[in-house]
This record gives sequence, structure tokens and C-alpha cells, in this order.
Amino acid sequence: MVWPGVARAADKRPPNIVVIFLDDSGWADFKPFGKPKYDTPHVKQLAAEGTCFHNFHVPQAICSASRAALLTGCYPGRTRMFGAHGPRARGLDPKYATTGEVLKAAGYKTAVFGKWHVGDQPATRPPARGFDESCGLMYSNDMWKFHPGTRHFDKWPLQFWDNGKITIPDVTAEHQKNLTTWYAEHAVSFIKRHKDKPFYLYVPHSMPHVPIFCSKKFEGKSGAGLYGDVMMEIDWSVGQITKAIKDCGIENDTLVIFTSDNGPWVSYGDHAGATPYREAKATGFDGGIRSACVMKLPGKIKAGAVSHKMLCTIDLMPTFAHLAGAKLPKNEVDGKNVWDIITAKPGAKAKHEYYPFSTGGNFEGVISGDGKWKLHLPHGYRHLKTPGKDGKPGRYEGRQIKLSLFDMENDPYETKNVIKENPETAAKLQALATAHKAKFFTRKRPKKK
Repeated sequence: MVWPGVARAADKRPPNIVVIFLDDSGWADFKPFGKPKYDTPHVKQLAAEGTCFHNFHVPQAICSASRAALLTGCYPGRTRMFGAHGPRARGLDPKYATTGEVLKAAGYKTAVFGKWHVGDQPATRPPARGFDESCGLMYSNDMWKFHPGTRHFDKWPLQFWDNGKITIPDVTAEHQKNLTTWYAEHAVSFIKRHKDKPFYLYVPHSMPHVPIFCSKKFEGKSGAGLYGDVMMEIDWSVGQITKAIKDCGIENDTLVIFTSDNGPWVSYGDHAGATPYREAKATGFDGGIRSACVMKLPGKIKAGAVSHKMLCTIDLMPTFAHLAGAKLPKNEVDGKNVWDIITAKPGAKAKHEYYPFSTGGNFEGVISGDGKWKLHLPHGYRHLKTPGKDGKPGRYEGRQIKLSLFDMENDPYETKNVIKENPETAAKLQALATAHKAKFFTRKRPKKK
């Protein structure tokens, strides 16, 4: 089958799809997005061979909600996947199909190696959700007995799973040091074994979510502390995956996407990443919901380019389905096929009127579909007061934002409320926000008999 958008007549199969999804990485953690003290040559190379998307968002800047949106193409308000789910949580309702299920039905071999965090019961773990191969943690690596904060998980040991079986019943710090390497090794093996057939490879790294660890081969390598060492190992893992793709001769037939689930967990200070945008993880400001993103597909996605077009993770699943010639699931999907925008097709226009954003179960506002405007409804948010150090968390303070409109083209840092100067734009977005909130965030009480 000739897959959509590619002129080479020799193509007889749909493209392979690789998604590398980091955990709590800051927008500026990698070159060429930021200027960290450590080097990230493999991400730089990926950017040189593909396009950097500077206006790429997630609909909620918290672990489980962000992952569910990526996998289903649905708003958190639709799936009711909010926040970060704990051990043994049911998680994502199986009635919402995952990208693994959609692509597997189209003949793809599928795999996920890394942090799952969208369900930790038999019906919601990877083998039941469309993935032929899987390994990793079922939830965040801080959900263990050694957590330094107020949360305690003594009842549920942190387990490492491999193809539906527990292979490490109680993960230790020594195990955590190998997570990034293990995920990379599994990914490389999967690529080599399935190079002759279309495959979907999802690599949601556990790092750099705290507690951060790296293998011995990267300890002290960055000269910028443990966080720098961790990021250099993640960069190395990107290099391992892209090298395997090239060595297998399938580079021109493989879409590679590199991004993060949300912004940095700044409470952890020197164990957290950096973002130039306002606030960070677990807020609706762009420091939380805007993630650095690189996409590469030789001959189709422009090399060495930068795009400022608005995109969101909910659009990836329907875009993948388009490329694979796969049918969309029976459940309603909120994302759209944005391949024309990704490939910078002349005249390509925004597919959405708006994108919603939320934190936990709180709906906070909308971004215009073209990314030019952002409306915050009145809401509270957390602001870092005192950063932590050496793996210990700092302190937040609660703040409030009133109804606010930001011009994201001229003020991407959300510093000046321009609602008074743009009443028509504000009214339009407020109407969209009101309708979205009524549909997805207002539960109807049962009628009294």
C-alpha cells in the first residue's frame, strides 16, 4: 500500500511510527531548544534532520491525563482521565481505544517500553490495550516507599513488568539507575526484529521525573550535576533508537516524534528542568502545557526547520491513523488529522476552533485553534515559592488569576492581560470555554424521584 502524502511509488507499506515521550522534561532541557550546560548531540541531530515544533501542547500538564490524551486523541474531560493515577488504579476506560489498538488493527506490530500510567489492572495494562510487547513501570517512579514528601506508597511496591508479567517485584534505586538503558535496549531490539513490517513503537521514559537516576556510564559525565547526567543518558537513548532505524535501512519509512508529557516539576530545584514560559508542571500556563517537540520523516517533514504552528497531542492518534490507512475507533475522538500542518503544506489551516486546557478536574481555559490567543478563566494555581535541592521538594504557594486574555504571538510568556483591548476575541473564546465546560466538566445531578 502506498501511504498518504509520499510520492515515491516504491512505498508498499505504511510508515513506521516511533514516539519518544519524556516525563517532566522542561522545554529548554535540550539543544537546540535551550542552552543547557550539558550537550545533547542526538536530539540536535534529530532536529537538524526534522522540524522543531515550538508551539506544541498537551491538554493537561499532569502524568496520567497527558498520556491518556496522547494515546486516545481525546480531551481529559471526555475520558475523565485527570491528574496522576496511583498504583492499582483502573485508569483509562477500555471503551476509549488507544493508538496501539488502532494501529494493531491496521496490521502494525506494536510495543510500549517505559512508564505506562494509564491503568494498573488486567484490563487496562498494555497487553490488553493493543500492545504486542511491553515492559516498564505501571505508574510514576516516585510512587514507592522512598518518596521524600508527604505521600507514602508502602502498601504497593513499585514493580517492573515485562510482557504482562512482574519481573522485578520491588524496584530499588539500583534498578531505577537502569530504566533509561533498559527502555532503549528493548526499543532497539524491537526495531531490529520488526524492520520488515510496519511497526508502532511508543517509548514513554520514566525520566526525568523525580527521583532521577542514571546508569553508571553517565554518572558525572555532564559536569552539570545529576540532572545533566540524566538528560545526557536520555539523549543517548534517542541516539540508540535513531541509529537502529538507520542501520536497518528504514529511516525514510519511519516517522520519529520526540517530546514530553508536560513541563518541569520545579519544586525539585536542581533535580528539575527548565522552561522559559510561565509557571510549570500541574498548571495551565505554558510552562506546564507547552512541550519541546521534534518530528522527522525524510522527504516529507522539512529538515532543519522550525514551526510555530499550534499543535496538540490529541491530534497525533488521528494523524497516525491517516498515515497508516487505519480506521478511527468507534468512540468519539477529539483530535484531528494535522498532517498538512506537520508537513507545512502551503495553505494548511488550523483544524480546531480551540484547544482546552485543565489541571486535574479543574477546567481553566482555551487556546484559539491557531495558537494566537489564550483565555484563562478565573482559577487558582500553584506558584513555586522555595525550590528544593538534592531530591527534596521545595514549597509552593497558592495564587489566583482573574479572567485574562493573552496575545500568544507577541507575549508567549503570558505577562500582560489584554482582555480590555480585545473584547470581541475575549467574548468569542469565553463562549467556547463556557460551552466546553458545560459539556465536559459539569456533571449533571440525578433527578430526584
